[in-house]
Amino acid sequence: MDNKLNKDFFIETLKKQYSRENVDKILNGLSCERTVTLRINTLKSDVCEIKDFLKSAEIEFDIVKWSNCGLIIKNKREIDLQNLSIYDDGKIYLQSLSSMLPPIILRPEIGEDILDMAAAPGGKTTQIAALTKNQANITACEMNVIRAERLRYNVEKQGANSVYVMQKDSRNIDDYFSFDRILLDAPCSGSGTLNLNDDNDFKYFSPKLVDKSRKTQISLLKKAITVLKKGKELVYSTCSILKNENEDVVNEVLTFFNNGKYDFKIEIVPIEFEGIDELPLLPSCISGTICVCPNKMYEGFFVAKIRKVWKFLNIWNILWFNNLANKNEITTSQNVSLLSKFVIILRTIFVVFPVFHIFMIFDI
Repeated sequence: MDNKLNKDFFIETLKKQYSRENVDKILNGLSCERTVTLRINTLKSDVCEIKDFLKSAEIEFDIVKWSNCGLIIKNKREIDLQNLSIYDDGKIYLQSLSSMLPPIILRPEIGEDILDMAAAPGGKTTQIAALTKNQANITACEMNVIRAERLRYNVEKQGANSVYVMQKDSRNIDDYFSFDRILLDAPCSGSGTLNLNDDNDFKYFSPKLVDKSRKTQISLLKKAITVLKKGKELVYSTCSILKNENEDVVNEVLTFFNNGKYDFKIEIVPIEFEGIDELPLLPSCISGTICVCPNKMYEGFFVAKIRKVWKFLNIWNILWFNNLANKNEITTSQNVSLLSKFVIILRTIFVVFPVFHIFMIFDI
């Protein structure tokens, strides 16, 4: 399929998913030259130092309202910033505003075990390290050799000493591992970052790429849910604005894990943070998720937050089990399965409510 056909496919897909008004906004946004933005690396500097440096260099900037470490550069190009000492020293990191959102939405905390499943080139990984003041245990996965080296370079340059880089396909992480928080910024078609003025962008974007990305995203998200600790949260994000890479993927994984076969369920956590009203949002099919519309300031981006929670048997389940057992209407194997579930519930009750320990006369 040639570039023009790929471009036509993209526009037709947008028309099927969005209103005419939103399609026009997207196409206009993908035709703009994006403003240069950066993140202040608080592991090596602070906001005041960088602001003072930029002012002395006559570099004009605006402050991002939802992040005191995000700056919008008004009168310089990326290459100009790359020639600055603060860039060489790793005190700033050139990063799109949309790319800064997932770590902020993840809300990582000091002391947590955190997994970044598709970490290269390292912008979000080092941002997580900064948010946790280098006091979390961060595992950053990247399967590609060259990209993994780039990730290591950026981690070292940014002074993110709490990051361990693992050259591995994160789909193959052993289920033995478990994490308090997970960031899955999944490989995608990049539909939210395309340049409509550059036909070369559509050399690689294609229906085949979208389909391949979707399959990878589903397998990655399933693995993320598997190694996420119960009661903890993960963030799923893409730089795509296509429903079949975003809401459809999330819905499929929600259905997969909420089918009654697991001792947990997963649920959407509504995304809320100060300054969210500043974002140019597109409608999303899943309440609580966000899809950022591409424009001069932002790349197109989708973000969903998911929590893994315990699933309890209620009293009616227990009574139903007892009734069937008395009537001999269930087999021995079924008895064992139901009994084990019942024992799990009892164990949970005795852990959550220590007062019940006084009623225990033997260890189950």
